[in-house]
Amino acid sequence: AKVDLSGVGETFASTGTALIMVGDDGENIIAVVPGANASVLPGDLAKAFPRKGDVVLLQHEIPLATVEAALDQARAAGAVTVLNTAPFHRDAAGLLGKADYVVANETEFDLYGEVLSLSGRDRAARMRDFAGKTGRTIVVTLGGDGVMAATPTDSLTVPALKITPVDTVGAGDTFCGYFAAGLSSGLPLEPARARAGAAGSLACLKPGAQPAIPLAADVDQALLKSR
Repeated sequence: AKVDLSGVGETFASTGTALIMVGDDGENIIAVVPGANASVLPGDLAKAFPRKGDVVLLQHEIPLATVEAALDQARAAGAVTVLNTAPFHRDAAGLLGKADYVVANETEFDLYGEVLSLSGRDRAARMRDFAGKTGRTIVVTLGGDGVMAATPTDSLTVPALKITPVDTVGAGDTFCGYFAAGLSSGLPLEPARARAGAAGSLACLKPGAQPAIPLAADVDQALLKSR
């Protein structure tokens, strides 16, 4: 797969794990045990320093100090940053304005909206308030209702594919991976978000996390059928 492993390190800790419970409706509740993820420190970032044009994808399963350092270093290098706000940490609210793109599910965004005192009568208005105050793009996944995004100048909504979910585990990770990959390949926000949304929907059709991630060809075919 030609994946660069030069930045991979070893630590004397168990691998991070997640206990995932799936309801009859396919929705999930996840309890995370950090394990080795908690050992990723700011000093480790030198092993994988980003370059101009790179896309750096981060989330909150490593220490927040490391997330902040990575955002700062990536910006200094001219890289594009995508921050997935899962899992929710109240102390992470201040980091959201440092990322070029912030990806949250609806629950996470509503919680951060309270911490950041965002104003607006509804979620869309609060998203625009966040984008206006920070100059960043906020993307909120809405499960079966699709995906919303707000930039400092515009707001967009893309409906989800019409599916009957089997297991939503991994849908958010799939969305973020496809979204970052789309940006890395040069896609603008709208097609990158639409492709990521389709991929996230397809990931709900199979049980499990990694086994359910769809191939790019399957995502492209699903998008063609949905038009």
